[in-house]
Amino acid sequence: MDKKLLIVGNWKMHLTVHQSSLLVHRLQERIATHRDVEVVLAPSMLALQPLSMEIDRRRFRLAAQNAYHKDEGAYTGEVSFAMLGDLVHYAIVGHSARRLYFGETLDIVRDKVQAAVRNDIVPIICIGETKQERDAGETKQVIHDQLTTALMNLTGKEIENIVLTYEPVWAITTFDGIVAKPRDVQEAIRFMRHQVEELYGERTANAVRVLYGGSVNEHDVRSYLELPEVDGVLVGAASLNYHQFSEIVKIAHQVQTEQN
Repeated sequence: MDKKLLIVGNWKMHLTVHQSSLLVHRLQERIATHRDVEVVLAPSMLALQPLSMEIDRRRFRLAAQNAYHKDEGAYTGEVSFAMLGDLVHYAIVGHSARRLYFGETLDIVRDKVQAAVRNDIVPIICIGETKQERDAGETKQVIHDQLTTALMNLTGKEIENIVLTYEPVWAITTFDGIVAKPRDVQEAIRFMRHQVEELYGERTANAVRVLYGGSVNEHDVRSYLELPEVDGVLVGAASLNYHQFSEIVKIAHQVQTEQN
């Protein structure tokens, strides 16, 4: 069976609980249930619990934007993956904002991936290089280091169920990025799958879902989803606009229908 396209909306540090609820209401009015597209919403930590009671689970799943790698303890202010197990199906790990603003190292990302997996939460692992690294010709080295460390100590079976995301920092509008060309995305994701194949074999490399994330919107999403290497997208700003996000989901369904 072909993999479902995975469309993830990362709301980042936006929207109050009430505004989050209103956005979900708008999305549920506009997004139909598609058997070939899986839609995931990643609201703020505060909104996760009330939204878990509101969402239509036939249409949406929830993701955490972050969590702490220890399951419990005297870590004031933190929320663990263990605490989120009843609320979310996914968790974003290693997002460029976490790496750049909060100093998340390769080892911290590795520990969070392992915490997600042991608590039956699917990690959406973000991997990508900065403009400086790209200009220096270090793209493949950065991808290799981030990917191999993040997957450390996991079994092939566990890796088949995770999600990888190529998220080049140079293509994110928050950092004055430019739009990534589909061929650049294709090359990077091919390399990511090759790395997984080298470590865990062809079956695992084919099974793992790989997304693209880098200022995706309704105007350019088709060019990425039509790439055979891409299994979905991680959407930032456009996921806060119900018109734009519902259009992205609609296009994803169209691409799946055309390809099948």
